[in-house]
Amino acid sequence: MNATSEAPAVLITGAARRVGAEIARTLHAAGARLVLHYRTSAVEAESLAAELNASRPGSVVSAAADLCDSARLPWLASVAVEEFGRLDALVNSASAFYATPMGSIDAAAWDDLIGSNLKGPLFLCQAAAPHLKAVHGAIVNITDIHAERPMQNYSLYCIAKAGLLGLTRALAVELAPQVRVNAVAPGPVQWPEGKAAADFNAAARRAIVARTLLQREGSPADIARTVRFLLFEAGYITGQTINVDGGRSAYL
Repeated sequence: MNATSEAPAVLITGAARRVGAEIARTLHAAGARLVLHYRTSAVEAESLAAELNASRPGSVVSAAADLCDSARLPWLASVAVEEFGRLDALVNSASAFYATPMGSIDAAAWDDLIGSNLKGPLFLCQAAAPHLKAVHGAIVNITDIHAERPMQNYSLYCIAKAGLLGLTRALAVELAPQVRVNAVAPGPVQWPEGKAAADFNAAARRAIVARTLLQREGSPADIARTVRFLLFEAGYITGQTINVDGGRSAYL
């Protein structure tokens, strides 16, 4: 992003918990002002906002929206402008993740997985684009190494992330030269919760790590540092995906 005397304003989706929250802490520590998006994690989002505002008052606000509700996304894209006078960057981190074996896929799963991982980011990028163009801003999408190397029983999720990877490249072309668009593709940095947790028991985790060149798990901080780099230090990088996976994608 262009140098400015003002602290950059960043909208992060799915910022209340897990990787999204770590991205928020890392970008805030780098001086950014933040809009923390959440869908249902209101308590966590408000707690994180209070934590960060305690160190720098007035630097963080939270905003609730369902990314599957396209009509709500122009408002979400405008929150940073209303609060901070500008929007410098968008990080699409929110994601639904669970198995959908063939034969079990229904319209509800399609709407949820495609909505949170592809449709929502697309319409949010579209809504944010005029604000980002005005300041020569940047977008970072959180994809997945399985966007290019599908995982059994997770076809719908993999399709959605493959779409987000394609969206990253398409928007890099579409929004150039004013806006840079890149992606970060995590490997085994944080194990799933909820519906998918049972598929990643101790034995499954050991097997995944065994096929990771560095022979260890990563952490949300690894993803957050890469997002920070792409937003604040990579002025000549666009249309690219950085795999942060300990080398797993080289060995799948």
